[in-house]
This record gives sequence, structure tokens and C-alpha cells, in this order.
Amino acid sequence: MTDRPSVSTRPVLGVALDMDGLLFETESLYGIVGERVLQQRGRRFCSDLQQRMMGRVGVAAIQQMIDFHGLSDDPYDLLAECDAIYHELLADGPEPMPGLQRLIETLVASGIPFGVATSSRRTFATRILEPQPWFDSLAFLLTGDDVQNGKPHPEMYLRAADRLAICPTKMLVLEDSGNGSAAGVAAGAIVIAVPSEHTRDHAFDNVHAIAQSLLDPVIGQTLAVGR
Repeated sequence: MTDRPSVSTRPVLGVALDMDGLLFETESLYGIVGERVLQQRGRRFCSDLQQRMMGRVGVAAIQQMIDFHGLSDDPYDLLAECDAIYHELLADGPEPMPGLQRLIETLVASGIPFGVATSSRRTFATRILEPQPWFDSLAFLLTGDDVQNGKPHPEMYLRAADRLAICPTKMLVLEDSGNGSAAGVAAGAIVIAVPSEHTRDHAFDNVHAIAQSLLDPVIGQTLAVGR
């Protein structure tokens, strides 16, 4: 992975944040879910499969698992099984990613509207986000239930720009995965990738910068352009 320290020269009028792996450390929970259901079927949950599933919504993500391992399960039944395990794992709430509070403070102070665009379904997204003290500061919440096409398709971020009532080219997208970053790039947004330990080997083609964490100065510098 090569860092891109350059800052976009386009002014940012709105921000769309991914959730899983960017704001909260949920990817390890998904790994536990995958490992449990596949272990019962004599299979393993590997990083290659996790990468294929990232950004995809519900049954589409589960279909990746079925195709990858040649399973005979009905995708809806397997999704329900995964949901039950994930629901249990969320009991204590996921850990925030390093720098999350600082990022939120920076966004609120900037006055730039921001929201969350996550492939998670609404039932799980609201369970994670509603307890947060900054939930009411969100300009929008888009979930996997709100789109027909999951990431890397640009629909999620085109809808985010529509919710912000701005041109996608004036929207900053923060993403941790290759699929999510590709969705932002395809939408025409300014994209900063913030890889986690689960996504450091992903391809981040054509993003504007790769940040080391949510504390990376490039995020604040990008928000400050034109101000």
C-alpha cells in the first residue's frame, strides 16, 4: 500500500462516512460470525472471502460465501443464521476506531454536514449508532436497506450526495475498504481511504489520499480547503 499525501483542491460541502471498520471495529465481529457458520460446514472463513463480502448487502454478501465455498444452503436461511450470531455479538457494543471522537468533533466544529452510508442493514446500523452522543448530529443515515446495489456500485454514495443536496464531486467520502472506496470514486466523490488491519491489502485505486487513521492530518486538511 502506497500513501498518497496530496490533498484534494476541491472544496468539501458534505461528508459521507462508512461505518463498519471505519467508525467501529465490527469487521472482527463479522469474522467471528463467518468462522462459526462455516466451521459447522467444514469450511474456513478467510481474508479473501471477507474482502469479497465487504460492502455487499445482506443476501448478496451471503451469496459470496455460498459461491466461494460451493455451499448448498439457502442464502436467506444462512443470512438468518448469521444475523442471530451477530446480534449476540453486538450485546456489548462494538469498539470505536481510534480517533473517532476527534473526527466527530472536527466535523461538528467545521459546520460541514455529515452522515453515515453503510452497507449494514438498518436494524444493525441503528443499534450501533443510536446510542452514540453524536447520533443527532448526522445529516442522514443510509443503510443497505436503502439501495438496490451494494458497494462497489456507486449508488450508495450517489444517494448520499442527494441527501446532502450537493454535487458528488463536492462530497468527501471516508472508507476503510477497497469496495467502499471504489464506490466513492465511481460516484465522483473525493475519497480518503482509512484502511484497518483487515483491509490494508485492499486495492485503493484512484483515491485522493490514504490515511493512517482517523487522526491523520490529511482529513482535516481536506475539510479545510476553500475555508
